Amino acid sequence: MARGTRSLKGSKRHQDATHRRWARDLNRATDSDGYRDEWYREQCGACRWWIPLTGAWGLDWGVCSNPNSQFDARARFEHDGCAAFDEARGGWVVPDESADDS
Repeated sequence: MARGTRSLKGSKRHQDATHRRWARDLNRATDSDGYRDEWYREQCGACRWWIPLTGAWGLDWGVCSNPNSQFDARARFEHDGCAAFDEARGGWVVPDESADDS
C-alpha cells in the first residue's frame, strides 16, 4: 500500500462496489426461482455463528464462524444462508451500536 493512502472503510462508493462484487457469490439469493419459504427464517444474520462486520459494513455483511459450514471464515451477505444454519437465541445478530465508521 502506498504511503499516505486513505482507508476505504468509510467510502460509500467502495462499499457499494464491494457489495455488488461479493453478492455474486450468494448461496441462496432471495430473488431466485428456487428460493424456499423456510430459508427466510434461516438467513446468515439470524445464525448464532454470524459475526457482523463493524460500522455500516455490518448492516449487510459479516463472517461465518461455523466450522460445519462450507462458508466458514468467509464474508457473507446477511440474507444469504446455508444448510449449517443454527438459530441465534434472541434473533437477528446486529453489529455493536458502539461501532462507528468515523
